[in-house]
Amino acid sequence: MTTPPEPPPDHEPAPAPGDEPTRARGGAPDGSAGSSPSGPPRGAPSDGARVPVLTDADADADAGTGTTPGPGPGTGPGPASRVRRFWSVRRIPAAVLAALVLGGAGLLLYDVAAVRADRTAMAWRRELADGLATRPLDDTWVVVGAVVAVVLGLWLLILAATPGLRAILPMRREHADVRAGLDREAAALALRDRAMEVSGVQSVRVRVGRSKVAVKAASHFRALDEVRADVEAAVAAGVDELALAHPPALTVRVARPPRKA
Repeated sequence: MTTPPEPPPDHEPAPAPGDEPTRARGGAPDGSAGSSPSGPPRGAPSDGARVPVLTDADADADAGTGTTPGPGPGTGPGPASRVRRFWSVRRIPAAVLAALVLGGAGLLLYDVAAVRADRTAMAWRRELADGLATRPLDDTWVVVGAVVAVVLGLWLLILAATPGLRAILPMRREHADVRAGLDREAAALALRDRAMEVSGVQSVRVRVGRSKVAVKAASHFRALDEVRADVEAAVAAGVDELALAHPPALTVRVARPPRKA
């Protein structure tokens, strides 16, 4: 006769009295660390093998040795290139010249077409052709016309070969893709304010050119040499603060104001 197996209990047996303090403290009965809820997680290193911590000093050292990827080339500001003057568009001379050439060519083309259509040429073209055929080369009007043509041609060549915009002074280029310019009148006003801060200066006139700065000051007290030295130092510091690409030469003159009658 066989006895049927006993069914498993619906609940676990109550813990023994000796095990309760151990579980309350978070320990395991057999002393293993893997079953402790308050111990290190499974797979964590023990006290003998700590995880290294990367500090800021180590990161800087690694960046200097090239172990960590730094910013690629071209991310920072590029080297400052050679500074050149600003080129003028010269819309007005180009528009005037284009209008004159277009008007003259259109009028000449119309007269040639009229002559080809068995019509008489315009009076101005007949007179011009007769005058060029009969007048000598040393005639006054021929010489005047030649001079005007030469002057006009030279003027156009100068406009085409020079940058223009003389009123704008180029500034130093801190970045390769940024260009800046300073108006000469604004620079003169800034330097005048710097010179007026000097003790003993009554009035100042500043003229800023592309290669020279001329300062004329009037001093109503103090020695002229002292005032001139202070004005020169103040204006030189102002020129340096303008950050011009080509610092101009400085000329300072100090005199007494004219006496009133």
